[in-house]
Amino acid sequence: MTGIWKNWMTVWAWGIVAFGALLMTGAFPGVDGLVRDVLVIFGNLPDRGTILEDRAMRFAVGLMGAVTMGWGLTIAFLLPAISAAGPSGWRALTLALAIWYVVDGLISVTTGFAANAVSNTALAIAYVIPVLGSGVLRTS
Repeated sequence: MTGIWKNWMTVWAWGIVAFGALLMTGAFPGVDGLVRDVLVIFGNLPDRGTILEDRAMRFAVGLMGAVTMGWGLTIAFLLPAISAAGPSGWRALTLALAIWYVVDGLISVTTGFAANAVSNTALAIAYVIPVLGSGVLRTS
């Protein structure tokens, strides 16, 4: 992957890191305002995210942020190795993302956070565009 597609994928991966950092703020009272707004939007919550008043929920959202940051950083740092592996590297990453997409989407919908599944779809599309556009899945 080269050129605009490589740049797109790099920005995409760092966007995941940034979203993880946002989620991580849910663990810390006083800096959790934006993540409260995200929870209200994704879960259609009328109470400005008072769900974060629960200690276990604060832990879960903060930890999810750390995991999301780790996921984004892993992808960002492994992009050169994935590209070097050729189509098999891109297929492996695409399979991992497809599994995440299905599982995360099911959890989002069944727990009443369907808007998260919509944002997941946008993230998946933003991944598929450079992968298909660059042709990295094709074997020579």
